[in-house]
Amino acid sequence: MSQLAPKLIVGLGNPGAEYAETRHNAGFWFCERLARELGVSFSKEARFHGLAANARNDGVWLLMPQTFMNRSGQSVAALARFYRINPAEILVVHDELDIPPGQLRLKFGGGLGGHNGLKDITAHLGTQDFWRLRVGIGHPGDRNEVVNFVLKPPRREESELIDESLDRALVAWPLMAKADWNAATQRLNTRPAAPKPTRQA
Repeated sequence: MSQLAPKLIVGLGNPGAEYAETRHNAGFWFCERLARELGVSFSKEARFHGLAANARNDGVWLLMPQTFMNRSGQSVAALARFYRINPAEILVVHDELDIPPGQLRLKFGGGLGGHNGLKDITAHLGTQDFWRLRVGIGHPGDRNEVVNFVLKPPRREESELIDESLDRALVAWPLMAKADWNAATQRLNTRPAAPKPTRQA
């Protein structure tokens, strides 16, 4: 497991207003929040096929590929190679069907879970050894419905849970930034406590 500090944070999603609110764009949502937190803004970078922001004070690049999900690797590899960023210094934030809304999983390397964005990044980098922050969006329950599901906005109650999980990820960002991955993993992978039932008077 890598203990290097991240130099590139990639949020996965699809470009265009029609996709902005869809579940598949959870990675973009995190990147936009982190940019606000770090006080930087995105600009279009044609050579990196994406929207990029350089948080110089924090020594980190933020990237939202504009290539569509299944070609995300083209964008990630272009920026990583240009700035000589090692795959182990990359954190990819993406939507995850196998985790319910409100939950997160931080992990290094491992399988790709059928995620087209991760598959393409792996193909372009030549390795699966990069960090992923998996943002739970839940599963429609039917494999044939997955494409339709990820390209639709979450229901209101799901949206609130996803928002809360992204807020928790932001709180854990300083741990990730200083490569305290163990502490960040413990904090993020712990399931949030269920709300206590209100006692009837």
